[in-house]
Amino acid sequence: MTITAVGFDLDETLAVPARDRETILEDAVATVDGPPLTREGYLDAHSRNLTSATREPIFAALLDGRDTDVEPARLAGIYRRKIADALAPLSGVEAFLRRLRDTYRVGLLTNGPSVAQRDKLTTLGWTNLFDATLVTGDLNAGKPDSAAFEALLDALGSDPGQTVYVGDDVDTDIAGAADAGLVPVQVTFEDGPPASPRAAAHVQRTRLVAELPDLLEGV
Repeated sequence: MTITAVGFDLDETLAVPARDRETILEDAVATVDGPPLTREGYLDAHSRNLTSATREPIFAALLDGRDTDVEPARLAGIYRRKIADALAPLSGVEAFLRRLRDTYRVGLLTNGPSVAQRDKLTTLGWTNLFDATLVTGDLNAGKPDSAAFEALLDALGSDPGQTVYVGDDVDTDIAGAADAGLVPVQVTFEDGPPASPRAAAHVQRTRLVAELPDLLEGV
């Protein structure tokens, strides 16, 4: 099998928050003097709004029925800025991705509202780093739906069996890519998701830049 294209997840794969997301959420809520919100509740609402343009529907769901005057749009904007500011790229990842593009078509497929995810890319300076950049807020489906991965394949002009997808999440990234016929490679890290048997290979996040090129030749 010859690999011709590589797709990547963004959060926790290529870029990692310098602070934990629960703390960032608490800070955003405190800024607007809002009611306590949990990370678990946020993730549940996020999973139901993968094709939204903004996080406003997420926070509207979280604040629904709560005794508060906080506007979901304002809270969404504050949280978006705090998340983007806390995000840090893996060491050496930008030069690594540019080198990969000498050999492969390289794409990004990230779950989330389009405004939020594209703001992260702008903050990181990554708006032109990939051959194709897909945010599910601009699509009709999010990962793990096969339609999201098919959109990535269309954008890259690649066949599924010749396309590696690199991500950390067992369900949305690894199972989703496998079900769509792509070759999944799981990024692992301390306190991260367990290693999935459905992944064609596993690589520690701290070793991604050093080891993925050789791994691509062997999957």
